[in-house]
Amino acid sequence: MNKLLRRHLTMWQASWIWDSGEESPRNAWRCFRKTFDYRQIDGNREAKVKLTADTRYVLYVNGTQVGRGPVRSWPFELAYDEYDIGHLLQNGAANTIAVLVVHAGIATFQSLRERGGLLLQLETGSGAVIERTDASWKTSVHLAYDASSSRISCQLPFTERYDARSWSDAWTEASFDDSAWEQATAIGSAGMAPWTSLVPRSIPYLTEEPVYPARVEELSFVRPVPWSAVFDVRTMLVPDSVNHANPITFVAMMASVLTLSEPCTFTIGSVDDGRIPFRVRIGGKWYADGDLSGEKPNAFLELQLTAGEHLLLIDLTGGSHGHGYHLGISCDAPFELRSPIADSAEPANAVPFAIIGPFDSAEHIDHQPAVSLAVEQPLYEAIKQIDTADQLSEYAEWVKPIPEQLVHFSDVYSQTAWRIVDKPQPVPAQLQHAVVAGADAGVIPVHAELDTEILIDFGRELSGYLAFTIEAAEGTIIDGYGFEYMRDGWRQYTFELDNTFRYTCREGWQSYVSVVRRGFRYLALTVRGASRPVKLYDIKLLQSSYPVANVGTFHSSNAKLNEIWRISRDTTRLCMEDTFVDCPAFEQTYWVGDARNASLINYYAFGSAEIVERCLRLVPGSAFQSPLFGDQVPSGWSSVIPNWTFFWVSACLEHYQFTGNGSFANEMWPHVRFTLEHYLQKLDNRGLLNMRGWNLLDWAPFEQPGDGVVAPQNMFLVKALRDAAQLADAAGEHAIGEAFAERAAPLRNAINDGLWDESRQAYLDCIHADGRPSSTLSMQTQVVACLCGIPTEERAQVLQRYIVEPPADFVQIGSPFMSFFYHEALVKLGMQDTLAADILQQYGVMVDQGATSVWEVYPSSNITINAKMLTRSHCHAWSAGPVYFLGSEVLGVRGLTPGWTKVAVAPKPVGLEWARGTVPLPGSGRIDVSWKVNESSKTMQLRVVAPSTLELEISAPDGYELEVEKVLLG
Repeated sequence: MNKLLRRHLTMWQASWIWDSGEESPRNAWRCFRKTFDYRQIDGNREAKVKLTADTRYVLYVNGTQVGRGPVRSWPFELAYDEYDIGHLLQNGAANTIAVLVVHAGIATFQSLRERGGLLLQLETGSGAVIERTDASWKTSVHLAYDASSSRISCQLPFTERYDARSWSDAWTEASFDDSAWEQATAIGSAGMAPWTSLVPRSIPYLTEEPVYPARVEELSFVRPVPWSAVFDVRTMLVPDSVNHANPITFVAMMASVLTLSEPCTFTIGSVDDGRIPFRVRIGGKWYADGDLSGEKPNAFLELQLTAGEHLLLIDLTGGSHGHGYHLGISCDAPFELRSPIADSAEPANAVPFAIIGPFDSAEHIDHQPAVSLAVEQPLYEAIKQIDTADQLSEYAEWVKPIPEQLVHFSDVYSQTAWRIVDKPQPVPAQLQHAVVAGADAGVIPVHAELDTEILIDFGRELSGYLAFTIEAAEGTIIDGYGFEYMRDGWRQYTFELDNTFRYTCREGWQSYVSVVRRGFRYLALTVRGASRPVKLYDIKLLQSSYPVANVGTFHSSNAKLNEIWRISRDTTRLCMEDTFVDCPAFEQTYWVGDARNASLINYYAFGSAEIVERCLRLVPGSAFQSPLFGDQVPSGWSSVIPNWTFFWVSACLEHYQFTGNGSFANEMWPHVRFTLEHYLQKLDNRGLLNMRGWNLLDWAPFEQPGDGVVAPQNMFLVKALRDAAQLADAAGEHAIGEAFAERAAPLRNAINDGLWDESRQAYLDCIHADGRPSSTLSMQTQVVACLCGIPTEERAQVLQRYIVEPPADFVQIGSPFMSFFYHEALVKLGMQDTLAADILQQYGVMVDQGATSVWEVYPSSNITINAKMLTRSHCHAWSAGPVYFLGSEVLGVRGLTPGWTKVAVAPKPVGLEWARGTVPLPGSGRIDVSWKVNESSKTMQLRVVAPSTLELEISAPDGYELEVEKVLLG
């Protein structure tokens, strides 16, 4: 252990605490508090609290929320936070520190599964310890939160269901009586496993800026599907899967006995199947696919059934990453569901379904040998043909109860998306008060027989914590569901994302601030079971993002280009949390490859170096999962996308080039060397990278198989080796750097020898593991070849023609992420006019659709489920490339030396009459650039404002004379 880590551990006198029960309970919401007398020393009010927790915490001092944390971390390098709280402490009086710890109890894409714990220490300004976590603290389960709530998604933990009748908000205050709470259990000292080292937070705290809605968009009286539930199928069938986030496949079913009092129309279906195709057997027949109605992934089966008992079999065979399986039933007559397990005293039989199987299951790790399920499953096939519960009893050893905690009934997602009755109403002007800060309350009307839904439009995509103040009758339910896009009455529901909450009211006036981060633009609020109208006094989102100023700017003679730049910048900030994340709604995951592009965009929009360095330093922590490094970290999903690691190598070099931080280069170089050496071990006898992995580059239908030789990643490995050589040089490892650069040359030759298709005059997309060459040719592969300097001179000319005019029979670019590399290739070829035209064409579609942030994919990609879905995520950081390219090419600002001590200003007009903007400098300061062209005289008037310490290299665009005004500051 190095000296710095040892110092961070020895300063802790606190003990880790938890309760005396289960070490890692599922979806645990646990409160801790300590009341103590506080005396200032010599009138000095300075006091600071240090804390961390597994998995997340919210800290309160004397009832005031102080902060949330910690930042996502590997458990063996767990970050702690520090807050100044002296101004909140009452001198000579009792004070209370209270902490809500939310422990996931499962592995997600943000954290590993370890155990629950809280560590906290209160110190004076001089470092003397005033209070610390130990066995004298009190603890209790937070009874308002429902621990059986459903998974949000495979990437995230659990939805929020809060019953205000069950808990006192005063628990965070000194006056609260905690005598009924249990004593906390001290479980170990700082440095205990799994939190073997503790490191201070390296980035600022995130914002919580109140943002109010734009308007109430719709008002409807509704009735939901009468029966609904969401099942955690993955944990039901493979209980140990909570310890990781890898994909699981299985062969299994579940069953229930349906009893009808009379003949009826019966509908069963799923508004979101969680990637398990909906297949049901009833009345002696299996129904699937062509028998179903609904807009994918909705799947509804409507039947005329007789009175009496019917066995429902649902085939779950397939795979799950952790998404919920949403099931709903509607019937025009009374019905009953019960478990087919007869006469059982097991409490789990309160769930009216039972598991059958699994007959086989497998965990899949993409960079390890493939695992197959058993081909023949005679028991499974036999059970698939039964029609009664009596027949099922013959297989009793395979039929098991479902634990109650793995099923949640009255599924808010299904109840919002599947309405049996929907009666739109005019929106009263008075109801708009609900979204206006400081106005009178908006009154949500109540219908005698139906629920009331109001749809709130926040006007743009947001990300953070919902807060509201209402007055309502006890037992009134407020269901919330956030989504990103709607058009002409059609809503794009967030499939595979249960972006919901439920709040059950106590009597009277009450406020609530959400603990769960969520992203959305539209919020559907549904009032259920209200005995009187609900008064909505206040609703807002506490926008939570990385604290940066909008230093970078861009404005030009093309209004659409300006809007594209703006929504790209706003997207980047929305995706800046404690790391870069892919999107604020669906995943909130730090994807390593995405973040390389986001880092470059951030440099030109905000100039922040700290968040980039934090992201880059997290990656080597995944070495225990694979020496090839993980594609998203820290995560329980042990997945490798080789390109993402190669982009990380390039991002390390680019960060050094932006900051000039030699210490960073020195510290990161051993990790870069380590992983690239392991990749080089996977070169085959042809000299090509040949490996299993998630060999992804773009969401498009070209061949990028999970095993074999995939052309783009071979090409990006060439670039990574060259970039690693430069980083080694910066770290003073010249000889090793030269050796890496030398390894790039034979790999380039192998690509030209083995992957060029002479008959089709293009690079193959791949060679499959069985030796088959790809049938597809793609723009992706040709673009990457050009960008990475792969082709010979003759072939380079062929590829340049493709890049200017993509052949119609080539697979086209499917995402703005891939466009980033296309645009880099265009810059390399000096084709900035083509770059600007492509941005206007591709991103202009988003602007025309009213986008307030940039989309994950183009409508032409292959991942949208139905024709109305223009994209999956409507806010995705990997798509914000225009900020970078308009700053670096149209304004023409690029760093030439590490730390940008020397900067080029070389604008490209790209058909514009004028442009102006600002590019942040690393550390501090900025460059302001404005230019105007006169086409008749072929002159450009250029004004540059920059610090006097900066060395500028100013050049004119081809064909123009330059008139320069240079203003130096300082």
